Amino acid sequence: MHRQIAGRLTGPVTKWLVLVFWIAALVTAGAFASKLSDVQNNETSSWLPSSAESTKALDKLAAFQDPNAIPTVVAYERTSGLTEADMAAAAEDAQQLAQLDGVTGEVLGPFPSPDGQAMQTVVTFDLGKNGWNFMPDKVDEIKKIAPSGDGLTVYVTGQGGQAADQATVFESLDSTLLFTTGGVVILILLLTYRSPLLWLLPIISAVTALTVSQAVIYFLAKDAGLTVNGQSQGILTVLVFGAGTDYALLLVARYREELRRHEDRHEAMAFALHRAAPAIVASASTVVLGMLCLLFAEMNSTAGLGPVAAIGVAVALLVMITLLPALLVIFGRWIFWPKRPSFGSHEPTSTGVWARVGTAISHSPRRVWIVTSVLLAIACLGVVKLDANGLTTEESYTKDFDSVIGQQMLTDHGLADQSNPVMVVANADQADAVATALGTVDGLGEVSQPVVKDGVAYVNAPIEGDATSQTAFATVDRAREAVHAVPGADALVSGTTAIFDDIEQASARDNRVVIPIVLLAVMLILVLLLRALVSPILLIATVVLSFGAALGLSALLFHYVFGFAGADASLPLFVFVFLVALGIDYNIFLMTRVREETQVRGTRQGSLVALAATGGVITSAGIVLAATFLVLTTMPLVAFAEIGIAVALGVLLDTLVVRSVLVTALNLDLGNRIWWPSRLDRDPPTQESLDAPQAANVS
Repeated sequence: MHRQIAGRLTGPVTKWLVLVFWIAALVTAGAFASKLSDVQNNETSSWLPSSAESTKALDKLAAFQDPNAIPTVVAYERTSGLTEADMAAAAEDAQQLAQLDGVTGEVLGPFPSPDGQAMQTVVTFDLGKNGWNFMPDKVDEIKKIAPSGDGLTVYVTGQGGQAADQATVFESLDSTLLFTTGGVVILILLLTYRSPLLWLLPIISAVTALTVSQAVIYFLAKDAGLTVNGQSQGILTVLVFGAGTDYALLLVARYREELRRHEDRHEAMAFALHRAAPAIVASASTVVLGMLCLLFAEMNSTAGLGPVAAIGVAVALLVMITLLPALLVIFGRWIFWPKRPSFGSHEPTSTGVWARVGTAISHSPRRVWIVTSVLLAIACLGVVKLDANGLTTEESYTKDFDSVIGQQMLTDHGLADQSNPVMVVANADQADAVATALGTVDGLGEVSQPVVKDGVAYVNAPIEGDATSQTAFATVDRAREAVHAVPGADALVSGTTAIFDDIEQASARDNRVVIPIVLLAVMLILVLLLRALVSPILLIATVVLSFGAALGLSALLFHYVFGFAGADASLPLFVFVFLVALGIDYNIFLMTRVREETQVRGTRQGSLVALAATGGVITSAGIVLAATFLVLTTMPLVAFAEIGIAVALGVLLDTLVVRSVLVTALNLDLGNRIWWPSRLDRDPPTQESLDAPQAANVS
């Protein structure tokens, strides 16, 4: 039945219908995919759950501030000491800044530093709902009014400066990742296929999948409230190319083997789809379900990544089992030139390197899996060097930006960042008591006079030092403790630092809650797919061990090689979801083949045949996926680089060590017991099936 469906999809006529359908889909989706960046929401406050204190405070703060306001700091520094001329020039700059389009409220300053070497002016912009996208142009205008020169250095920092630098980074993110990822995949496919033409078909299919998925996500973000930010859009590009190419490699490998058995290429593709599609669909379903588990996260940005990634993988799957097969049968055998798989030719996988690896493991499988497990467990110890407590603004980038340097300069000269105050709202009748309590908190500047509107009082105080540092978070915690202690005030604390503090706490909660849910979901899929309990438990255990080893080794690399100061609080969850969902893919590809071979050869012999047949293509798929995630390191963002490094390292461990060595050794040691309680645990293969043709030599 399945082969009949596969045959109809790639028949002499239907292959053209499939091609026309996807061309129409690509043309239609192209116009909307390019607009995805327009609906990104990179406002940190929108990532928080409604239960966070800072989110609750924002609702009440709306009466006191424009929700689209972007306070921007113009910071001046003369290390030899500011002159009267500098002060006069800064005052004149403030008057000109007030005339810029989009400026709202009063321009404040300049405020000199205690040491007389620096000063700051605060100007607030209102550029609409997605105003941060326009901040790079405003920063250029500011620098024309207040240029550096003659020993006086000027920086644009604060919320506006940081927004401008982030907008600049994310503006080119999609195109940079697309071309870099595409280039990496093309290179690997050329080395894998050793064909000057075959690589084109997976690339065309991957671009189609990415474009269509971006269009679907655009409409969900625009009309259904899906949170999409620069991070999730960047990961989408990498994931669609990586996972899509993996599925393409598996299908092409199976199709090439079937071409050696069937003279008619349409029949060969029907058999290839019939045998490869179940494992590919199961693997993609695992990734989709794993990603959708992120919906249980409190962080809106994390929860939003789930549907974004799931849609990308689902579309990639659909394209790779419809469009790619149609293209392959349209072009015929010559697309494999110069190594065309002719009818009746020898299948090389039975005597390749992975066949030799399997033979070596078979001599002492128990010793192999014990030693391998111990080595991976030792690698897990590196986790003690992982500091996933968030990154300050200065620590978030891999290169120096104007806003980061300016922020550090303000801190060095003892100037509180006036654009990022701690904001407190409370009941109006307790306004003075709240202001007094806030004034007792160490780490805060002068407290403002309370402002009262509609029974709600508002006070603020500038925070000393970097607003995104752990020191600042501790200051917010002390401020909350102080104002919460005022009876009848119902005080709520918000502001940039409070928002980042709440993000760290929400991320820690998501790590504790989502990770077990992902494990349970993947476990259920494996039980249904393999129709057993022992093998799914073993596979889950090996992937978790691989995750721990990857995170441990990555932590050592972050600390000792790259010199990263820490990691984003969401890093463990993202790496876990990607490695479990994607890493289990390779075990599914291997174990579905082992199960197929077990029915005719027994578990031990079937495991060796399965490793020999799937080893090459799965290794190639792992290298492609690892390379695509490493592309994230080309972005000047530490969070991106860390995700890329950790996932790439984990994928390589999965493909080269866990799947090929650890899982195979466990299969050989335990034998039929891995299929308990299914029939395969009890019934050995019959003599009739053992005498069957060696047709199982396919991947």
